[in-house]
Amino acid sequence: MADEVKLYGVKESQFVCIVKIALNMKEIKYQIIEEDLSNKSPDLLKYNPVHKKVPVLLHNGNPIAESLVIVEYIDDVWKGAPILPQDFYERAVVRFWAKFVDDKCIPALRVVGSNSDEKVVAEACEQLQVLENELKLKGTKFFGGNNINLIDIAAVFIA
Repeated sequence: MADEVKLYGVKESQFVCIVKIALNMKEIKYQIIEEDLSNKSPDLLKYNPVHKKVPVLLHNGNPIAESLVIVEYIDDVWKGAPILPQDFYERAVVRFWAKFVDDKCIPALRVVGSNSDEKVVAEACEQLQVLENELKLKGTKFFGGNNINLIDIAAVFIA
């Protein structure tokens, strides 16, 4: 039996984009279910009753919510291009930086987009500089070296 994979989302969502990148890296066939966030479907509310937001991945009837959690699930379940390193320490480091992007960089950029206050812009630039410094320390094109990994996928919106 073939896997049934559905992705509940909206085209404009950076978080849905992150999941699409992972699905495409692994060459997984999936169906996109477009959601209207002003009138959320009963399925979305059933599959993500806590946050009631997209993305939600439905794999053989089992829902997974939250973009970074979904990407790690995809990497665990399907073979193909690795998204996380095999080494457990390196995996922890990658998870740390992906969470940093998700918790610090993305919110900072959202505030900048709606606010031109110099202090707010400076704080956002500081967060981005921390991330850029980490990439410079690695001395590679991507956080994953020659290939993208979870950090690069999480930071796609910044690029």
